[in-house]
Amino acid sequence: MRAAIYGAGAMGTVLGAYVTKNGGKIDLITRNAEHAAALKAEGAHIAGEADFTVAVSALLPQEMTGKYDVVFLMTKQRDNRNILRFVLPYLAEDGIVCTMQNGLPELSVAEVVGRERCCGCAVSWGATFVGRGCVRLTTRTDALQFALGTVFENGQKLGRVSDILGLMGKVTIEENFMGARWSKLAINCAFSGISAMTGMTFGQICDDRFARRAAQAILKECFDAAEKCGIVPADVQGHDLKKLLGYNGRIKKFISYMLIPVAMKKHRDIVSGMYYDLAAGKKCEIDFINGAAADYAAAHGADCPLNRAVVDIVHGIERGERRICADNLKVFRGIV
Repeated sequence: MRAAIYGAGAMGTVLGAYVTKNGGKIDLITRNAEHAAALKAEGAHIAGEADFTVAVSALLPQEMTGKYDVVFLMTKQRDNRNILRFVLPYLAEDGIVCTMQNGLPELSVAEVVGRERCCGCAVSWGATFVGRGCVRLTTRTDALQFALGTVFENGQKLGRVSDILGLMGKVTIEENFMGARWSKLAINCAFSGISAMTGMTFGQICDDRFARRAAQAILKECFDAAEKCGIVPADVQGHDLKKLLGYNGRIKKFISYMLIPVAMKKHRDIVSGMYYDLAAGKKCEIDFINGAAADYAAAHGADCPLNRAVVDIVHGIERGERRICADNLKVFRGIV
């Protein structure tokens, strides 16, 4: 079985390094020529919460040959259609693309590769790209977990994907995959969205009283929208996030507020990848995170004004009308 990671940036390099270190064979494909050259010459160096270097198989897209049985899609969603059209000739007839992108990407992926050749994976860990073959793992190694599943009738293909991911961490095959997606999306909406517009780490959001309140309110908005959409959020790392962090009433709201730092303790060093895009003057994926939650909710008659506010702020940064700073949180004054 041939496997590849298309989009070996921060997260893809970590996955490829772990799979290779633990006996698997997988190609790391990246358009970053400098990164590819360093991976080929010196291997993948994983720093931060782990510390190891391993020789990996790295390729530029134009160096791809043959057919792959499994392709892990780890690129940004903005250019999904063109990327998948490029990848499609390299996908075996009975192969599968596992999208490990954030948000709700399965339907757009399936539009290109077909429903029978698409599954998804919600990832509960983070990494930061350093450069020249080096990536910093920002989540503790005891929290390297994957929620694997499908929204289509192709569950028989999940075993081969699970075998590969299992070389890095714990894999749970989720029957309630939309619930798993939504749980991860709620966390991203609350923490990645705020991180992008402020530059804060997830830990700093937890430590700042007002930022934590804003994150708490966004989480509740996502949980309330899920209920209206008929979605039951799945457990994350064995915990029912809606039960722990959702609330109705002042006492439960206080308990939820106090539990947030505990729930995020393994992820304190994460900074949203959207922040790095914004800091570099690029457009980020806010439309596929907070925007995706708000759009999906709207299609089912639910409103997500806090998520819409995050989208508007980030678009303002993209247009140069705002700067990345904690002052952006002022938009939530009087609301949360």
